[in-house]
Parts: sequence; C-alpha cells; structure tokens
Amino acid sequence: MPASQGLAARLREIREVEQVLDHASELFPYESDGLTALRGRPAAVAFPTSTAAVAAIVRACNEAGVPFVARGAGTGLSGGATPVDGCVMIECSRMRRVLDIDAVNRTATVQPGLINAHLSEAVSALGLYYAPDPSSQSACTIGGNVAENSGGPHTLKYGTTSPHVLELEVVLPDGETVHLGRRDGHQVGFDLRGVFVGSEGTLGIVTAAVVRLLPLPEKTATLLASFRSLIDACRAVSDVVGRGIVPAALELLDDRTIDAVEASVYAAGYPRDARAVLLIELDGDAGSVDAERAEVEAICRDRAAVDVRVARDEAERQALWRGRKGAFGAMGRLAPDLYVHDAVVPRTRLPEVVEAINRAAESRGLQVANILHAGDGNVHPNLVFDRRDPGEVERIREVGAEILRICVDAGGMLSGEHGIGLEKRDYMHMVFDEADLEPMRWVHDTFDPGDLCNPGKQIPAPRACTESNPRHRGYDQVEF
Repeated sequence: MPASQGLAARLREIREVEQVLDHASELFPYESDGLTALRGRPAAVAFPTSTAAVAAIVRACNEAGVPFVARGAGTGLSGGATPVDGCVMIECSRMRRVLDIDAVNRTATVQPGLINAHLSEAVSALGLYYAPDPSSQSACTIGGNVAENSGGPHTLKYGTTSPHVLELEVVLPDGETVHLGRRDGHQVGFDLRGVFVGSEGTLGIVTAAVVRLLPLPEKTATLLASFRSLIDACRAVSDVVGRGIVPAALELLDDRTIDAVEASVYAAGYPRDARAVLLIELDGDAGSVDAERAEVEAICRDRAAVDVRVARDEAERQALWRGRKGAFGAMGRLAPDLYVHDAVVPRTRLPEVVEAINRAAESRGLQVANILHAGDGNVHPNLVFDRRDPGEVERIREVGAEILRICVDAGGMLSGEHGIGLEKRDYMHMVFDEADLEPMRWVHDTFDPGDLCNPGKQIPAPRACTESNPRHRGYDQVEF
C-alpha cells in the first residue's frame, strides 16, 4: 500500500512508542499468529508502552488510510492476528504491567500485554488467582484472551474469559479512548463490554482491563483415569456431569497424544498402553472434594477404567498438568506441521463425534491426535502434516471443513475457544444465514465505519459483495 510508505518514520516520532520495525527481515516473525498456514506482510510493527501511544498510532493510521492489527504474544490459532498486507501491526507485548491489585474487592487492573500466568503469580501471596487458563497461559496475554474470549481446561467450572472481565479501557478505531463496563460489575444500559470481549480485535484495541480474582480453593484433587477404549472415556465424561458433579477440569487425551507427550520433555507418567486418559481436577472445600473424588473414581471404574490414581502431592499434580498443557508442543515429534482444530459439541455426542473425526482424517491418510476439554464438549483434533507436500495440505483443508460439518451436524458450534479469525470466517454460513450475520455487520460498522481495524476477520462478507467493494478489505477467500 503506497500510503504506508513513510508512515514508519511518523510512528517513530510518537512518544512512548518504544520501537518500530519496518525492514523485511524484521517483519518475518509477525507474518502470522499460531496458525502459520495463513500469512500476511505488515508494512511496520510498532511497540507502544501506553494507551496514549496506541491512540496516536491508530490516529496516524486513520490519516494515512492504512489498516492496523493488534497483536499480543501471537499464540492465537485462528488467524486473528494475521496481518493484512501493508498494515501497521500494533504489538502490545511491552504493555505488560500490573497497574493495580485490589485484594479487598478481588480485582486487578492490568495492561494487555501481561502474560496470563504472571497475573496469578503476582497475587498468589494474597491467596488469590486468575481463573481463565488457556493451555498457552505461560505465553499468551490478557489482551489476546479478551479478544478471543479464550477458554482453557478450567472453563468447565469457571467459564471462559468473559465472566472474569469487569471493565475495559479501549482505543476505538478512530483513536478515541473509552471505558466499557464497570469495575464493580454492575453494568447498566447496553453491555458493550460483553460485545467487545470475543470481537477478535475488530472493534478496537484493549489497553487496560479490570479482571476478577478468585480465592485459592481450600483443597484440590487431581485424578488420572486410564481406559482401553476411547468411547468408554467419552461416556465417563457424561456420567460424571450427569451425576451433578462439576469438576474444575475434565480433560481427555487419546493414545497418539499420550505417546507424543511421553516421548517429549513434557513426559508426565501417562500410561502408554492406554487408549485414552481422563485428567480430572476437583476443587473447593475439603469435605466436598473428598466426597466427589470417591464418586468420580467409582464412575470411571463403572465405565471400565483400567486404573484411577490421584496425584499424591503438588509436584505430581503439576507434572500431570505439564503433560496436558505441553501436549500441543509435543506434537512436533509427529510431523513438521500441526493444524490444531477447535469446535464444540454437546458432551453426550462426544463418542460419535470423535469416531467420525478419526474416520474423516484416516480416510485421507492423515494422522489425528485428539485432545478434548471434554467436560464442556470442546474438541481439539490435532492434524499433523508436512506443508511441503501440496497434496497433504489440500487433504488437511478438506478434513478441516469436514470436521466443522460433523460438529455442526451434531448440534455444535464452529469454535469453543480459539475464535473465528480467518480460519473459520468463510464457514460462518454453516451456522448463520445472511439475516443472522447482518446485525453483526451493523455492530462492526458502528465501531469501525472505515474498516481499518483488523479488517476481514470473523464476519464473512455479504454473498453479494464483490472484490471491487472497498468496504470489505481483505475479504477474499481464505485458503491454506
């Protein structure tokens, strides 16, 4: 974009912009987020350290007519932070301070670049923690979590990011700074905070967030149940929840995942002869945890669990979770490339859905390793492949679409936690017709009438839209 020429020099003049990158060799790491199959090339990457600096960058982009895309740690898996060619990337990772901790009211005010896990570390001495825990929590940022409404293993009991966000400071697409929500949680009028959480950076840029903190539970019990049958493990999940037990986490890993983890630096002592394991965590007061633990063990054994063991101490508990949260990284042992899919289905449909996903992959000669936030029906089929093989890339694209169709037909949704981004934007029509999508476009156009803020993400263009329409920048068909 010619308008971006010379913009980098102007960005360097903005106070509290710590650095601006614009050389081709410097821009390469910013061409994608964690979905590396989709790429773009920014014209420049700017590193602000304050709200005022973010607002000044946005105003400069508006004056130049150049699109801009916010980015945190780049751990997203749906292409939400993939740059539009020629854009300015606003890299918020250096806005990483904890601005305030209110232990009495159990809130923290943080900048968007704060790493998720670092917030719990900062408040642990006060007996508090931040509940949302994406698997990438040691790297992902609070701002990115807000943008994607991220989930994680403990979503079953504690929910995704949204219920833990009380107030947001946001730079709107025109450069104005506003506050959405209230730190006391008593929202009146339209819930614009709720509209913004999960909007994937298309309505503005978070520059500060007031989030809810929770007291550390009195007791935690972490169980590992192993099964010879993947279907028995899936059915045990429904049995546990059907008894009225709501574990803090209820995760499933299949045998391919177990093998990858146990051969890696994340080895956790998972049984390698198991077809599947359930990682189950219970927390709360000691009496309730002890009673639920006994009931969960009995349910698993009724579903033919080969073994059920309880972590003896915090070190063993951490080892079990290290294996689970390192599982995606461990997949690198299976193939050069990994496509982490994400959809959600009713948990009672998990047995048939997982079987159908496995058949869809194997019928195309592809390996799939399954990781599930099984308690809330969130499936993560991991498809390993080699992008140097064009035929394999095409088969990955085909099976990805089929997985979404399988999940939607089972009564599910396109995403459980990764968001829509570019990856699933053109599949939104599987679930929504034009009448459903049009109000979403109204909301987008109210916030961003110039279509400069992370354009082309999340919402597909109207079917009647043509490439010549400048109001739908970046809406070309997405292909891996």
